[in-house]
Amino acid sequence: MSATIRRAGPDDALPVADLLIRSRSRAAADGTIPPAVHSDADVRAWVAAVVIPTREVWIAEDTDGSPLAVLVLEDAWIDQLYVDPATTGQGLGSRLVELAKSRRPAGLQLWTFVANTGAQRFYHRHGFTVAETTDGSRNEEKSPDIRLTWIPAE
Repeated sequence: MSATIRRAGPDDALPVADLLIRSRSRAAADGTIPPAVHSDADVRAWVAAVVIPTREVWIAEDTDGSPLAVLVLEDAWIDQLYVDPATTGQGLGSRLVELAKSRRPAGLQLWTFVANTGAQRFYHRHGFTVAETTDGSRNEEKSPDIRLTWIPAE
Protein backbone atom coordinates (compact mmCIF):
# COMPACT_ATOMS: atom_id res chain seq x y z
CA MET A 1 0.00 0.00 0.00
CA SER A 2 1.22 3.46 -0.85
CA ALA A 3 1.37 5.56 2.30
CA THR A 4 3.57 8.30 3.62
CA ILE A 5 4.91 8.05 7.16
CA ARG A 6 5.61 11.26 9.00
CA ARG A 7 5.99 12.62 12.52
CA ALA A 8 2.73 13.86 13.99
CA GLY A 9 2.24 17.42 15.19
CA PRO A 10 -0.34 19.29 17.26
CA ASP A 11 -2.79 19.51 14.35
CA ASP A 12 -2.86 15.70 14.20
CA ALA A 13 -4.33 15.18 17.67
CA LEU A 14 -7.94 14.73 16.55
CA PRO A 15 -7.20 12.44 13.57
CA VAL A 16 -4.86 10.33 15.73
CA ALA A 17 -7.46 10.05 18.50
CA ASP A 18 -10.18 9.14 16.02
CA LEU A 19 -7.98 6.43 14.52
CA LEU A 20 -7.33 4.98 17.99
CA ILE A 21 -11.05 5.04 18.77
CA ARG A 22 -11.96 3.43 15.43
CA SER A 23 -9.32 0.75 15.76
CA ARG A 24 -10.24 -0.17 19.32
CA SER A 25 -13.99 -0.26 18.71
CA ARG A 26 -15.73 -3.49 19.58
CA ALA A 27 -16.61 -4.12 15.95
CA ALA A 28 -13.04 -3.60 14.75
CA ALA A 29 -11.41 -5.50 17.59
CA ASP A 30 -13.76 -8.48 17.22
CA GLY A 31 -13.48 -9.36 20.90
CA THR A 32 -9.68 -9.30 20.98
CA ILE A 33 -9.49 -5.99 22.84
CA PRO A 34 -11.58 -5.44 25.99
CA PRO A 35 -14.24 -2.72 25.88
CA ALA A 36 -12.92 0.81 26.26
CA VAL A 37 -12.74 2.15 29.81
CA HIS A 38 -12.52 5.78 28.65
CA SER A 39 -15.05 7.78 26.67
CA ASP A 40 -14.24 8.98 23.18
CA ALA A 41 -14.04 12.54 24.56
CA ASP A 42 -11.51 11.41 27.18
CA VAL A 43 -9.39 9.69 24.52
CA ARG A 44 -9.41 12.83 22.37
CA ALA A 45 -8.41 15.01 25.34
CA TRP A 46 -5.64 12.56 26.36
CA VAL A 47 -4.18 12.44 22.85
CA ALA A 48 -4.20 16.25 22.59
CA ALA A 49 -2.86 16.97 26.09
CA VAL A 50 -0.51 14.03 26.67
CA VAL A 51 0.26 11.87 23.66
CA ILE A 52 1.07 14.42 20.97
CA PRO A 53 3.06 16.82 23.19
CA THR A 54 5.02 14.27 25.25
CA ARG A 55 5.49 11.16 23.09
CA GLU A 56 6.99 10.35 19.73
CA VAL A 57 4.02 9.90 17.38
CA TRP A 58 4.21 8.72 13.77
CA ILE A 59 1.36 8.59 11.27
CA ALA A 60 1.02 6.59 8.08
CA GLU A 61 -1.33 8.49 5.80
CA ASP A 62 -2.80 8.13 2.34
CA THR A 63 -2.33 10.59 -0.52
CA ASP A 64 -5.24 12.68 0.79
CA GLY A 65 -3.59 13.03 4.19
CA SER A 66 -6.04 10.71 5.96
CA PRO A 67 -4.39 8.70 8.74
CA LEU A 68 -4.24 4.95 8.09
CA ALA A 69 -2.07 3.87 11.03
CA VAL A 70 -0.40 5.36 14.08
CA LEU A 71 2.66 4.48 16.14
CA VAL A 72 3.29 6.00 19.57
CA LEU A 73 6.71 5.52 21.17
CA GLU A 74 7.47 6.34 24.77
CA ASP A 75 11.06 5.66 25.73
CA ALA A 76 11.71 2.00 24.80
CA TRP A 77 7.99 1.20 24.62
CA ILE A 78 5.60 0.86 21.74
CA ASP A 79 2.81 2.57 23.63
CA GLN A 80 0.28 2.38 20.80
CA LEU A 81 0.29 0.79 17.37
CA TYR A 82 -3.01 0.76 15.54
CA VAL A 83 -3.95 0.35 11.91
CA ASP A 84 -7.29 1.51 10.59
CA PRO A 85 -9.50 -1.59 10.40
CA ALA A 86 -10.15 -0.90 6.71
CA THR A 87 -6.43 -1.12 5.87
CA THR A 88 -5.12 -4.01 7.97
CA GLY A 89 -3.05 -6.65 6.23
CA GLN A 90 -1.45 -4.20 3.80
CA GLY A 91 1.94 -3.82 5.49
CA LEU A 92 1.42 -0.55 7.36
CA GLY A 93 1.88 -2.10 10.80
CA SER A 94 5.07 -3.79 9.63
CA ARG A 95 6.42 -0.52 8.28
CA LEU A 96 5.71 1.17 11.61
CA VAL A 97 7.35 -1.63 13.61
CA GLU A 98 10.45 -1.33 11.44
CA LEU A 99 10.42 2.42 12.04
CA ALA A 100 10.15 1.79 15.80
CA LYS A 101 13.12 -0.57 15.65
CA SER A 102 15.17 2.01 13.77
CA ARG A 103 14.24 4.68 16.33
CA ARG A 104 14.98 2.36 19.29
CA PRO A 105 17.86 0.16 18.07
CA ALA A 106 18.70 -1.01 21.62
CA GLY A 107 15.33 -2.77 21.93
CA LEU A 108 11.61 -2.34 22.42
CA GLN A 109 8.80 -3.65 24.56
CA LEU A 110 5.04 -3.49 24.54
CA TRP A 111 1.90 -4.89 26.12
CA THR A 112 -0.85 -6.73 24.30
CA PHE A 113 -3.89 -8.53 25.62
CA VAL A 114 -3.83 -12.32 25.89
CA ALA A 115 -7.04 -12.42 23.84
CA ASN A 116 -5.37 -10.50 21.00
CA THR A 117 -3.73 -13.50 19.36
CA GLY A 118 -3.51 -11.70 16.02
CA ALA A 119 -1.29 -9.01 17.57
CA GLN A 120 0.83 -11.70 19.22
CA ARG A 121 1.37 -13.44 15.86
CA PHE A 122 2.20 -10.10 14.25
CA TYR A 123 4.80 -9.18 16.88
CA HIS A 124 6.30 -12.69 16.92
CA ARG A 125 6.84 -12.39 13.14
CA HIS A 126 8.78 -9.22 13.90
CA GLY A 127 11.08 -10.88 16.42
CA PHE A 128 9.31 -10.06 19.67
CA THR A 129 9.25 -12.69 22.40
CA VAL A 130 7.18 -13.13 25.56
CA ALA A 131 8.84 -11.58 28.61
CA GLU A 132 5.94 -11.67 31.06
CA THR A 133 2.27 -12.56 31.37
CA THR A 134 -0.13 -11.14 33.92
CA ASP A 135 -3.66 -11.66 35.14
CA GLY A 136 -4.52 -8.10 34.11
CA SER A 137 -4.89 -6.76 37.64
CA ARG A 138 -2.41 -3.95 36.86
CA ASN A 139 -4.09 -2.63 33.69
CA GLU A 140 -7.17 -0.43 33.44
CA GLU A 141 -9.16 -3.01 31.54
CA LYS A 142 -8.44 -5.73 34.14
CA SER A 143 -7.77 -8.12 31.27
CA PRO A 144 -4.89 -10.63 31.13
CA ASP A 145 -1.97 -9.30 29.14
CA ILE A 146 1.46 -10.16 27.81
CA ARG A 147 4.61 -8.06 27.75
CA LEU A 148 6.62 -8.67 24.59
CA THR A 149 10.19 -7.57 24.00
CA TRP A 150 12.42 -7.17 20.97
CA ILE A 151 16.15 -7.31 21.51
CA PRO A 152 18.25 -6.85 18.36
CA ALA A 153 20.58 -9.62 17.29
CA GLU A 154 24.20 -8.89 18.07
